[in-house]
Amino acid sequence: MTEPVIRKIVTYAEEILVEGGRAAPRPTKFVAAAAVVRNPWRGEVFTESLRPAIMTHAGLLGDLLVPRLMQIAGGSAAVEAYGKAAVVGAAGEVEHASALIHTLRFGNKLREAVGGTSYLSFTNKRAGPGCSIDIPMTHITNEGMRSHFLTISFTIPDAPAADEIVIAIGAGTAGRPHHRLGDRHEDMKEMGISSNNTLVNA
Repeated sequence: MTEPVIRKIVTYAEEILVEGGRAAPRPTKFVAAAAVVRNPWRGEVFTESLRPAIMTHAGLLGDLLVPRLMQIAGGSAAVEAYGKAAVVGAAGEVEHASALIHTLRFGNKLREAVGGTSYLSFTNKRAGPGCSIDIPMTHITNEGMRSHFLTISFTIPDAPAADEIVIAIGAGTAGRPHHRLGDRHEDMKEMGISSNNTLVNA
């Protein structure tokens, strides 16, 4: 299995200064880095084992995208939330998109870069050029922190082509400005629910 054929790399950044008509306590950056890669399983009727291409593609894509993401985020210490996404073109399977991001060989590149322990929220889907690429995010170490339930969305006008996959990672440097929903742990305490979502002393 050959190494990835990457047509282009795209980065995206936005900085939120005002939310709800009120200045943000500090500017919040949402950033993303994406690779448009040729689908390694293109043209095949069905591939029983996806492992060979996962082994050649996933780690390399992580090594390629993570440094770019850290650069536009302002460094790894600035990152408070993260996530990932994959979009396969019309000629591929959703499993093809999933295969390249749902492996520790990919996800751990981002987790290790920022000292994260939370799982990486994700989307994986099939779509055409110019589709919305949506990366849901959670706090890097506290999955119940609702202030960091975030989504970054962007488009690439010419991707994915039918025989391509877009692989993307995203990061946030803060939670939502003026967040005021509390967190999951507060609900659990008030409702007497344990970590496995069962009633305490039921």
